[in-house]
Amino acid sequence: MSFTSAARQSTRSLLRPLDPRPSVSTRAFSVRPPLRADTSASSPSSSASAIATSFLTRFQSLGPHTRSQTLDANQLQLLSLTLNRPSLFPNSPRYPTPPPPSHPAPPSLQATTSYTSYNPASPFTRRMWAGGEVHWPRGNDGKPNFLRVGQEVHETTRVLSAEPKTVRKTGEDMIVVGVEKEFRNEDGVAVLDRRNWVFRKALTTPNPTTSSAPPATKAVNAPASSTTSTTGNTHTRTQRQTAVTLFRFSALTFNPHKIHYSTPWARDVEGHKDIVVHGPLNLISILDLWRDTRGGEGLVLPEKIAYRATSPLYAEDEYQVVLDEEAGDGVGRVQIVAPGGVVAMKAEIW
Repeated sequence: MSFTSAARQSTRSLLRPLDPRPSVSTRAFSVRPPLRADTSASSPSSSASAIATSFLTRFQSLGPHTRSQTLDANQLQLLSLTLNRPSLFPNSPRYPTPPPPSHPAPPSLQATTSYTSYNPASPFTRRMWAGGEVHWPRGNDGKPNFLRVGQEVHETTRVLSAEPKTVRKTGEDMIVVGVEKEFRNEDGVAVLDRRNWVFRKALTTPNPTTSSAPPATKAVNAPASSTTSTTGNTHTRTQRQTAVTLFRFSALTFNPHKIHYSTPWARDVEGHKDIVVHGPLNLISILDLWRDTRGGEGLVLPEKIAYRATSPLYAEDEYQVVLDEEAGDGVGRVQIVAPGGVVAMKAEIW
């Protein structure tokens, strides 16, 4: 089974601005060979199936984990500036300001997405964000329950599933973990966030296959940039994420994964061509485009978005977020298209 199809099956089962004159520097690449996962035979106790079963049994016995925090306006503003958006949303009111749908939880609560507490046992410790869905429940009055700055929010995390899978192309074992995060305020549940993480084996040995490094890429020391166009009911946003944006996003979400901010690690260890755009940042890009194209509707929340990552995006890539609402059925169909026409993420939003 391919990585993409495995992620698809599991998914279904469930900020200070920079100088406006950007300086340009060059990030050089070394040519050390990337590492590869240890694919040697493992004992029954270290197999994907055994580790997945042990992991799920442990978290089922521990039960849900809840932590609380007051929503911080400073953190949200820093995130907004990281995304190169001067305000959280157009004509946003003053305190208490509701975070927009693309910011479903404060960054410090979202930090739990990077804790190794939810990692299976070694060697399945290399985590990737595969996809998921986010739901904003409606009350009896048909309105969503907005999270607002200054509120105390309670985040409850549950492990839903842990399934062993195999990458068809390479035969590599992996584990797909399904997690649910519930965000609640004094009015009840505001957000349900179900996500799937893929855990592959840690990289341990050098890859004997070497290749010459491509030319160094130019790194612009500035925030992300974007332009938006609309034809009929199809909205297209052309975006470029920079190394600065990715570093700041990693810091704000407390994400230590080096593929998002260390070029030597991303290239020499993990085998990528450059640092990688975060999966949650791609999700934010989709939700931002959706809410920015709602016209004069004011602050709106979708009811649900389901999404699936299919290919990596890299710093300095110019890519398109395409929101297609031509069908007129209330469902927005989204693709993030990387250079060369490669689809990096698919989503449906309504």
